[in-house]
Amino acid sequence: MDIEIIGAESLSVRGLCCHIKTEQRTILIDPGLALGYMRHKLLPHPKQVAMAEKVREKIISIWEKATDIIFSHFHGDHVPLADANPYQLHIKELDGLNNKARIWRKKREHLSSTEAAREKSLRTSLSLHFLPGENIRHGPLHFSDAVPHGDPDTTNDLVMMTLVEEDQKFLHAPDIQLLHNQTVSQILKWHPDILLAGGPPLYLSRLSEEQIHRAWQNALRLARGVNLFILDHHLLRSNEGVVWLDKLSTAAGKRVLCAADFMGKDRTFMEAERESLYQRYPVPKGWHEDYARGEATTRHWLS
Repeated sequence: MDIEIIGAESLSVRGLCCHIKTEQRTILIDPGLALGYMRHKLLPHPKQVAMAEKVREKIISIWEKATDIIFSHFHGDHVPLADANPYQLHIKELDGLNNKARIWRKKREHLSSTEAAREKSLRTSLSLHFLPGENIRHGPLHFSDAVPHGDPDTTNDLVMMTLVEEDQKFLHAPDIQLLHNQTVSQILKWHPDILLAGGPPLYLSRLSEEQIHRAWQNALRLARGVNLFILDHHLLRSNEGVVWLDKLSTAAGKRVLCAADFMGKDRTFMEAERESLYQRYPVPKGWHEDYARGEATTRHWLS
């Protein structure tokens, strides 16, 4: 099994997109991305936009040859969008590329109204036929029941986890935020060799001290209970989250990775570092408006 994490916060973009290659399957999970449209009253820095373009191109290239495409949920950083902003993946970029892949999602009754609208736009625009994945086994794939997108006391949103099993077990557990004890227990029962999970959104002021403590304890459970723990996504949208991740390694007595570490790439927390990017690399006035109109490129910002 070959595992490639395509997009995540430590790889410059919002998302948790993965490509898993097994002997007979080419699996694409959560083919979407976002950049955090506005942080610290700043639009994405052109350097981050340049990185997003590379991620978007990679997603499109794998979509074209995938045997299985999986949507854990339909939030804007995990799916192609009909109303994508200039920094996201637009549905039209995938038109006609692949009508043979199996397309998996959680049960229809577990879609919010926004998610249902996005699922419909994908079905109609790309002529996709969705399969309900929850609690289904199909070849190397095993899908979970829908689990909370964070704390079930504060959200009704749900996500579907995906276990890919061949020579080893890889579990994709997006947006769980480590805030639901039963979800963490389910993960440990599956005994994954490699776990990729979304951590708590420490950048949000609404997260309570009790929730942060709960996430920490669950992170320790996972770090000690799986061979290789990769923690990314919401956690790494702030410098506070980066520090939290490194402290977790010390507390667990073993290294907890981010996606960039796993991929052997430099950590690039471009959303967390947005203010410093603007200070180090000033952005010409009107650049974002020009980019949105196709009158500016990221060529100057690639180095």
